Amino acid sequence: MQFLLVAIGAAVGCACTCAEVSAAQSPIPRSDEAPADSARVRLPPVKITATRQSESIYATPLAVSVVGPVQLQDKRGIGLDEAFSGIPGVLAQSRYGGSDVRLTIRGFGARGAGDRSNAGTSRGIRILLDGIPETEPDGRTSFDLIDLHAANRIEIVRSNASALWGNAAGGVVSISTVQEFDAPFAKLQQMTGSFGLLRTVAQGGTKFGASSLAFTFTNSSQRGWRQHSDSRRFLVNSSLDAALGDDTDVRVFLTAANSLFHIPGPLTRAEAIANPRAANATYASRDERRYNKVARIGVTLDHALSGSRSISAMVFTNPKILQRSERNTFRDFDRHHAGGNLVFQTKFNVATGIRGSVLAGGDRASQDGEIIFHALTPSGGRGAQIRDHKREGASNTGIFVQQGLVFNDRLNLDLGVRYDNVRYDYRNLLDPATDAGKSFARVTPKLGLSYRFSPANSIYLNLGGGVEAPAGNETDPASTFGQDTVTAINPLLEPIRSTTFEIGARRLMMRSESQLVRSVSYDAALYVTDVANEIVPYRGGRFYFSAGQVQRRGAEFGTTITGSGAAEFRGAATFSRNRYVRYTIDSVHYGRPGAFASYAGNHVAGVPGFHFSASVAKGIGPGLPARVELALRGVGKYFLDDANAVEVPGYQTVSATLASTGPLSIGRIGIRGFLTLENIANRAFIGSAFVNPDIVNGEAVAFEPGTPRSLIVSLSLATLRP
Repeated sequence: MQFLLVAIGAAVGCACTCAEVSAAQSPIPRSDEAPADSARVRLPPVKITATRQSESIYATPLAVSVVGPVQLQDKRGIGLDEAFSGIPGVLAQSRYGGSDVRLTIRGFGARGAGDRSNAGTSRGIRILLDGIPETEPDGRTSFDLIDLHAANRIEIVRSNASALWGNAAGGVVSISTVQEFDAPFAKLQQMTGSFGLLRTVAQGGTKFGASSLAFTFTNSSQRGWRQHSDSRRFLVNSSLDAALGDDTDVRVFLTAANSLFHIPGPLTRAEAIANPRAANATYASRDERRYNKVARIGVTLDHALSGSRSISAMVFTNPKILQRSERNTFRDFDRHHAGGNLVFQTKFNVATGIRGSVLAGGDRASQDGEIIFHALTPSGGRGAQIRDHKREGASNTGIFVQQGLVFNDRLNLDLGVRYDNVRYDYRNLLDPATDAGKSFARVTPKLGLSYRFSPANSIYLNLGGGVEAPAGNETDPASTFGQDTVTAINPLLEPIRSTTFEIGARRLMMRSESQLVRSVSYDAALYVTDVANEIVPYRGGRFYFSAGQVQRRGAEFGTTITGSGAAEFRGAATFSRNRYVRYTIDSVHYGRPGAFASYAGNHVAGVPGFHFSASVAKGIGPGLPARVELALRGVGKYFLDDANAVEVPGYQTVSATLASTGPLSIGRIGIRGFLTLENIANRAFIGSAFVNPDIVNGEAVAFEPGTPRSLIVSLSLATLRP
């Protein structure tokens, strides 16, 4: 076992990397569980819940990462890319400097970047907000209700997680906004920065008896660094945590957002070099944008039936009013997303030294609503002519069961299976002849094994299945032979099926407070994922096909080292090889009937083979409660198209932050602040790009330039504990 642990670390190399769990912010074993090599420093255990039960991260047979409040506090807080820069296996790229993020995990979700892929959304990755799905039944997720300053903790499952959550081949991101406090508090933060950034954050909370009430309010706006990239968002997030006796806890979450963002669109490579601030001329002339008004009410309940049995339940309702100017039409969406789940858990003793548990339950979510397509006026407004009128319905139903066994508190075995049925029902209110429905069903298994040498030193094996239905806008049929006038749903699409085998190791070593190096932690993982029915966008995302078979291989490594004087090093590196194993393209869809091409052996479009991050932080001195941090981030080159003819160059950027480590107190008020300079060298780079883009006059229109040098300044006031 120890040899295997060392072999994994050697396989991923000794590149500078970033740990999934920081010893400075992530707790470790209880005092009665302290490992032998850390007996002098004892902290609480790291517990995670993204696996649908509370368990130690060191006992979990999955690649799981945790981002805590310390890592979230000195950020702009607008986009998820700010939280994920130090997580191995996760690539999050800001498209325009706002909340619109290109998010991929181990290559899943990369196809979501395209001319006709919905801006401001991701796919292939299941995102939960306080245990409630932000991901819609078809697998798409919008970021309207996600704000990092409302988040208190983020857990990322980087493995196939379909056996637990369904329709999540790329993993799970679970965001908690529950504030932890033992006395009333209030906080006000004001932020300003380059390109017209203005951001106000207000937070507060109070206790009454065993219950608590908390809220977060954010108001953000920015001019944007590219033309036609301005945005604004108002968001409120509130939670009520009520203890109904000793055995029952109820939480009520109310979240709402009003957001508007304009889309500058892609450029050719030559345009991106000559004038990266420019907007795509067509996007600007049509005033392409998203205006979303979204609200959500959710209720969760946890009830202990006895000392060994419990149930949890959740229900939510999520109305949405959306407006979009895109593809030369003005679109009005009136949608309603609702659902819930019920989970039962029991624990029992099997024999001496053997404990067992069973987790079983089901999920149900549905979304329905009308879409009216209007003609677009010359100024980008709603025209009088109605071009189309549809009703799009989708549902996701799943049931699952998982058996766990623990042998002598060291060996953990998890066996699980889940059945999912994703159903689409599309109706055209102007042309009912195209009405269609289709179901995508799949059973996904799971086998996980972990072994703990000590409470904070473990290895694991995982064999899991994944399923991912095509997203709603991917079900549009091709128009090559008029298929789009015959049926509303592409009959050739099948769900993505994937199987992942991974092996990994985690360890945290604590040392005495008097030593130069106080803690070292690492997380290593090797994986192989075989994917059938890879969904591939054609012609800039005009339509999609289940086109091929893919193999993904990767190695991930992360580490955190803390030292005296508030010194800390973090690093993360991801190496991957993503190739088409079987993929034949029919060029009839490109105007060349009878021509076929095999792309077997080519790199998968949109997925870099290497990306990394590293940061070094150090306290300035005992007389000044502040720290300085330097961070480096890099992404390797990758191809934009299946033919591997168009390449995006790699890049590296450096940023620096000066932040207070503790509040400067004036009476009962504490003052904190930070200053960040991003992309210090003002390096020009391509921050994101469209997959399989349109070729216009021999050039790919696909490149989204990255943000140049920018400054962020923040000051906050908070009440101090008495």
